[in-house]
Amino acid sequence: MTGFLTLLKRDLALAAREGAALGTALGFYLVVVAMLPLGLGPDLKLLSRIAPGVLWIALLLAALLSLPRMLEADHEDGSLEVMVTAPLPLELAIAAKALAHWISTGIPLTLMAPVLGLMLNLDIALTPMLVATMLVGTPAISFLGSIGAALTLKSRRGGLLLALLVLPLYIPTLIFGISAIGFASLGQDGASASLLILTAISLASIAAGPFAAAAAVRLQMS
Repeated sequence: MTGFLTLLKRDLALAAREGAALGTALGFYLVVVAMLPLGLGPDLKLLSRIAPGVLWIALLLAALLSLPRMLEADHEDGSLEVMVTAPLPLELAIAAKALAHWISTGIPLTLMAPVLGLMLNLDIALTPMLVATMLVGTPAISFLGSIGAALTLKSRRGGLLLALLVLPLYIPTLIFGISAIGFASLGQDGASASLLILTAISLASIAAGPFAAAAAVRLQMS
């Protein structure tokens, strides 16, 4: 566990020191949401209706921008080879890196979503549900994304390939994240059920993602 925490602190410190990946993700998130009202026009009812879907889709795409660097930097400087042969199981090392990605990227994007929701005329009363779904659902983005990052480790310009690999895996998270907010807006009981399913998806991703990613890394390094 000490090695896990050490690796987690290292990745968080690197993310804070560089800042470029987070800045790019937040900037992309802002630009996508800000440009949408310009394309759709000043129909506030339409913007309010599609706001949850837009915020979720933009968050997924923004998070994708930083996924390639999850393992790429360690592969370039040789740290990944050390992790493969280190006493700390590679699965735990991958889990630490995915957790660091969620803390340094998923949480900031989630906290930015309510502010961007105001630009889309999102009902203020839906903000708690929006934040709850994103906090619960974004771990799946990081842990499933670690699989794509591992599979495209040695691919040149693997960002597009990574997106093609992991976007289908994000569809259940997207569906239940948006449906929970939709049920909440209608005052129906399905919101809690959708939130529980979203939690189950994230827990399953946390449990299975590091094992699949570690197997992919070993395959890439062999």
